Amino acid sequence: MAALGCALGALALVGCGGGGQNTGSSPPPTPSSPNAASFSGLPPSALASAAASAIASAHASASAAASSAAARASEFEASVDAEAARAGAAAENALKNVQGRGNALSEVSLTGMPRSQTSGLLAALVTITNKTHQKASYAVQVDFADSAGKVVETRFVGAENLEPGHTEQPIAFSRHPQSAHLTARLAKAQRY
Repeated sequence: MAALGCALGALALVGCGGGGQNTGSSPPPTPSSPNAASFSGLPPSALASAAASAIASAHASASAAASSAAARASEFEASVDAEAARAGAAAENALKNVQGRGNALSEVSLTGMPRSQTSGLLAALVTITNKTHQKASYAVQVDFADSAGKVVETRFVGAENLEPGHTEQPIAFSRHPQSAHLTARLAKAQRY
């Protein structure tokens, strides 16, 4: 491209340099394309090495970032699972000595969740609303029953230190296979 620009510039100068007089000299040379056979088609080795190094560095950085993001996601999932297990154990412990169905049935409701929102798992959304005038904790037992009404699984969820008028919505997940036809039902709800 640069050679072509120089050649065109030279032509312009030659065309302007005669002052309208014919000096009898030979016509200016016509520019020709460079001989492509003399080009290797490869960039200089230092440039190629730098480019390869930059590409390798970018791949390594992207791989490290993806690995780091996956690790953080895994850590977050583990902490959520650990917190759910801790809250479930606290709710189960709070319900151990409760006679009957508990003192908070009117503050707790249960709604089934579409399996499309739960990766195919059977789940129940537990809505806990503190209807008192003071902070309270809640323990809820959700039973999953088969078509004959037999309880095949029990899950515990809760809400701790819930402010008056506030609501929390933990989810009770069944661990039974997706093919199981179970119904979730509110077994106990205790405010403590």
